[in-house]
Amino acid sequence: MEEETVVEDDAELTLNKVEESPFPGAGEEEFEEEEQILDLEGLKRLNLSKNQESSKPEEILESKTDAADWRLEVERVLPQLKVTIRTDNKDWRVHVEQMHSHKDGIETSLIETKTYLDKLHEEITRTLEKISSREKYINNQLEHLLGEFRGTQDNLAETKERYRQASGGVTERSRQLADVTEELEKVKQEMEDRGSSMTDGAPLVKIKQANQQLKKETTQMDIRIGVVEHILLQAKLKDKATQNKQVHTAATEDPMDLKF
Repeated sequence: MEEETVVEDDAELTLNKVEESPFPGAGEEEFEEEEQILDLEGLKRLNLSKNQESSKPEEILESKTDAADWRLEVERVLPQLKVTIRTDNKDWRVHVEQMHSHKDGIETSLIETKTYLDKLHEEITRTLEKISSREKYINNQLEHLLGEFRGTQDNLAETKERYRQASGGVTERSRQLADVTEELEKVKQEMEDRGSSMTDGAPLVKIKQANQQLKKETTQMDIRIGVVEHILLQAKLKDKATQNKQVHTAATEDPMDLKF
């Protein structure tokens, strides 16, 4: 692509192609620059040919110029009539050439790729056919085993269902057994407490000790009561003696009062 672009950039165009170009201004400027280089004889011949063309001759004109001289003049002037221009990258011709080059590259790549894809398609097709035939063979060989396997799976599903139902009943009965065991433990504990209370002598010993303590306290109270009674008796006797003494004293004093 780069070589083609360089060739296009350095392309040589003749004066006629420059006049047909969509950029006439550039062609006229270069033509004016090249026109100064042309010799006078060539200009005279050019003007003469234009005048002859403008005049409408009634007869056919014949050229009097020698063909060899004309050829030499053309060869001498031809390098000066050639101009070199650089094409713009935005020119539609460049894009067209690029499109053609890309198209050629795509077609070339498509041919190679299509060949590889066709080979790959054939290989994949053969592989799929082999796989399909082997699957059919394996299915035919293992058909009875697959039937047995399906039957075993059905039996396993039924067994699991029965086990699930039985497990539910066992769980319920286990819960009931736990409740009964708990109640039994409570009854056993109560019976043990009652049996130990009936056979244990500790309460009786405590009762005896309490009875002895009560007797001791009763004896102490009796002693205290006796002491208090004795004190009261002494107090009463003392009061009685005092009263008797007072009475006796009063009796002894009365006769003296009578004498006076």
